[in-house]
Amino acid sequence: MTTRKAPRRTAERILESTLALFNRFGEPGVSTNAIAAELSISPGNLYYHFPAKDDLVNTLYNQYEQALNPVLAAAGDVSNVDDAWFFLHSLVEVNWQYRFVFRNLNELLSRNRQLENSVQETIQRLTDSMRTLLLSLQRHGALAPPPVGWAPVATCLVVMLVYWLSYEYVQSPRTALEEHNAQNAALRGAAHVLGLLAPYTVAAQQAHLARLVEGYTQQGNAERSAG
Repeated sequence: MTTRKAPRRTAERILESTLALFNRFGEPGVSTNAIAAELSISPGNLYYHFPAKDDLVNTLYNQYEQALNPVLAAAGDVSNVDDAWFFLHSLVEVNWQYRFVFRNLNELLSRNRQLENSVQETIQRLTDSMRTLLLSLQRHGALAPPPVGWAPVATCLVVMLVYWLSYEYVQSPRTALEEHNAQNAALRGAAHVLGLLAPYTVAAQQAHLARLVEGYTQQGNAERSAG
């Protein structure tokens, strides 16, 4: 006997389609009518579940925060360069999945107070996680502490994580944030962030770090050229 899958709830379908449209065209370029048309539902049905466009944005941002949780929780377990690569790559992948936030971040924050507060909290969580990562790497002998402490380095890592998609967009505005670029964009993004650790990496791991950064940057660039 075949078990039939339960149909997805309308709210879930709305969020899934909205995320795809926001990611592809940017949140300002997608109207609620366009979302309803994409789903072949009435605008009234959409408004029943999400009375305002900001409700969609805020709900999707809550999903992003939930996706971040298991990644950030692993920061204290990072002990070497390979661990750091995996951790940072995982963060970049989550940011890519919800890239519409970073594509239009300033505009979104200018008119959505709830999102403003949420993003500030996320930035603090990311910063705390980066400090935990750096201290863990130092504790395991992979990094040597800078004279000024880890706080400025943690901030630089977060700035890169938040704005690397803007850099990607500048390189190729028409195609950079399309779904088919996910893998090579993530490779380059993680390599950019990992490269910031180079000045503090102990001699025994410097060559390995350099190989990782160079290899993944070249692979990402080759895939971009092929695309």
